[in-house]
Amino acid sequence: MLIRSFALVATLVVATLPGAAVAAAQDAPTRRPDVIYVPTPEAVVEAMLQVANVGKNDIVYDLGCGDGRIPVTAAKKYGARGVGIDIDPQRIREANENVEKNGVGDRVKIIQGDLFEQDLSQATVVTLYLLPSLNVKLMPKLMKELKPGTRVVSHAFDMGDWKPEKELDVDGRKVYYWTIPKR
Repeated sequence: MLIRSFALVATLVVATLPGAAVAAAQDAPTRRPDVIYVPTPEAVVEAMLQVANVGKNDIVYDLGCGDGRIPVTAAKKYGARGVGIDIDPQRIREANENVEKNGVGDRVKIIQGDLFEQDLSQATVVTLYLLPSLNVKLMPKLMKELKPGTRVVSHAFDMGDWKPEKELDVDGRKVYYWTIPKR
């Protein structure tokens, strides 16, 4: 009982320290991630960026960015700007470390947030490695916020009734490609 009381008091003292609540809030996801993190293999990253014809004038948004490998590669190899969005604080730490390690902090921004709540309107390319149900759920947001001509690339999963313009096989893994149509 004494140990339990001490632990409670210690927790209350730490929680009242300036910045403690802010630090805890920044590390807590706004909700549980919709998918488990599985890194996209480098060969698939390359194929996704190549099929989207990524170049120096592009802004690549990676939704569910994990360790940030797609926006980092887009910046480092193709000269694009990148934005990675992930809800998981651990993935955000890894992505920021990857950005720093590769020296692309001037071209890549990592955002901790819910991809369904982020403004995607600045993207010229959107990359995904989500689940089919999430892709379908995301499709109306993509159609509403993205400009016609914006390229969308998904690793492994399609978008239901929206038929891809291109479908690649990369070492046994699927890559799907679409363009946002004119309205």
